[in-house]
Amino acid sequence: MAINVQFFGAAGEVTGSCHLVTVGKQRILLDCGLVQGGHEDEARNREPFPFEPKSIDAVILSHAHIDHSGRLPMLVKAGYQGPIYTHRASRDLCKIMLKDSGFLSEKDAVWENRKRARKGQKPIEAQSTVEDARIAMKSFKGLVYDKKQRILPGVHLRLSDAGHILGSSIVELWLEDAGESRKLVFSGDLGYSGMPVLRDPAQIKHADLVIMESTYGDRLHRSWDDTYSEMHQVLTQATSGKGNILMPAFAVGRTQEILYLFAKYYKEWGLDRWQIFLDSPLAIEATNVFTQHSDLFDADTAALWKQHKKIDQLPNLRISRTTNQSMAINRIRSGAIIIAGSGMCTGGRIKQHLKHNIWRNECQVVMTGFQARGTTGRALVDGAKNIRLWGERMRVAAAVHTIGGLSAHADQAALKNWYSNFTGRPPVVLVHGEEQAAAGLSDCLRQQLSAPVCVAGMAEVLDLSKPARFTLAGKVIK
Repeated sequence: MAINVQFFGAAGEVTGSCHLVTVGKQRILLDCGLVQGGHEDEARNREPFPFEPKSIDAVILSHAHIDHSGRLPMLVKAGYQGPIYTHRASRDLCKIMLKDSGFLSEKDAVWENRKRARKGQKPIEAQSTVEDARIAMKSFKGLVYDKKQRILPGVHLRLSDAGHILGSSIVELWLEDAGESRKLVFSGDLGYSGMPVLRDPAQIKHADLVIMESTYGDRLHRSWDDTYSEMHQVLTQATSGKGNILMPAFAVGRTQEILYLFAKYYKEWGLDRWQIFLDSPLAIEATNVFTQHSDLFDADTAALWKQHKKIDQLPNLRISRTTNQSMAINRIRSGAIIIAGSGMCTGGRIKQHLKHNIWRNECQVVMTGFQARGTTGRALVDGAKNIRLWGERMRVAAAVHTIGGLSAHADQAALKNWYSNFTGRPPVVLVHGEEQAAAGLSDCLRQQLSAPVCVAGMAEVLDLSKPARFTLAGKVIK
């Protein structure tokens, strides 16, 4: 019998999710995401895949975020010809997100080639294009939650709600080879119970192996009440400051949660005193996809959505689609709340708004999501006194607030509680976490639940052939 898993991404880091499952002669890829961070990190996206794309029989995508889906167009371009299984909402989000990623890649290549031309260097190709994204989308197969189905000989799949973003999935795989069987559960990215808009992550009872994210494995989030109170305080403080509020936000998930909270607490937070701008074409399109899948909302959001059809929840919301509309926002000196991507401040329109506001004492920057190492967002969260935008050094004078509780990722307690629902404490391998976070969760699971746990390393192989002695890189998990 040959059943194993090899980790080719999100091993010792948060981005670039990619895990290869081998079942006899069948090969299944779990996620195929972009590496995000600094220039050196992102340069890895141009490297050849560490496996032969044509040899893969199926891809299973946990959710649409680019660090999980972003290299799929490159995989197809490199020769992959099989299906890409994901939830139907994730398929619809990928249709816009992969197209946007291709557009940005083309734009980056144009800028880079201008610099190369001045230096007499050879031009480079965009790592992916809009056309690559269009072709890749032909391979997507949209599924629903809670339906078990055969996808390959000896391989059955079921998706369950992960509560992270719209369509995010916990992946259950039943694997059979040479008369032996194993059940693998891949958490994908798990949401934080009680978070706005989406339902809580589903609980899974049985597994022979759990591959689990650890993004916030070493910390606890604030309670939702404290988080909402903190947001209210920031808005109150900013009201008297006569400046603007910048909110870098992920286009999928975080933007929709912020809009929901603004609608819910519109009067309580005094939002009628502000002009609110949604300045992200991608987020605007993603919000439209959310409305098409309102059946996935939690009860509170479903009720507010039903009411939304009758009255306008945010009468002062301005949708900024064009470049000229975005540029006009920068003429506003005070009273604007600007929600824009990218969420880690590595690109998109938020960089222009930072250029016009970050050096102003009266302005505020509200960080609402995870910031990977090497990003401008991470520098701001870590208290940088200066940041670089397009090569220009800019002083950070605006107040920077980190609303850590407004997270789409489960914290240590929530991750522990999710794992505790499994019967018999199956072996667990931690991925999608920086070293300190993964180590913190590993210690927690081992000490509090007596879980057999280890942290995946890049390219390490997990052998599932002997259920009592699963080994990772030759070491028994215990």
